[in-house]
Amino acid sequence: MLEKAKALYLRRQRRVRSKLKRVAGERLRLSVFRSSKHIYAQIIDDAKGRTLAAASSLDPGLKESLKTGADVAAARAVGLLLAEKAKAKGIARVVLDRGGYLYHGRVKALAEGAREGGLDF
Repeated sequence: MLEKAKALYLRRQRRVRSKLKRVAGERLRLSVFRSSKHIYAQIIDDAKGRTLAAASSLDPGLKESLKTGADVAAARAVGLLLAEKAKAKGIARVVLDRGGYLYHGRVKALAEGAREGGLDF
């Protein structure tokens, strides 16, 4: 059963990324990964294959202020931190790559935090 769930996740992830590449144009990609204990986000330039900014619930400044790295409050804080780092590097427009995850819960909270921090997507 676990193998089937993993296969379905990877299929969703490929489908989302293929649509993103058609729609994104020149915009950078904000990629989200969530585990059972933490959430991670990074802004990627696919043309150069480089990560320009990254944030996670494990960042030293955030880790002490969060109760846990696996809740909506942590995801929102990671979104705000990522937007702050992106603004410092002059990044304003991105496209959200939710991977194989639904736009719900922690993924939605991270996206809203990034928008609140000033990223446009």
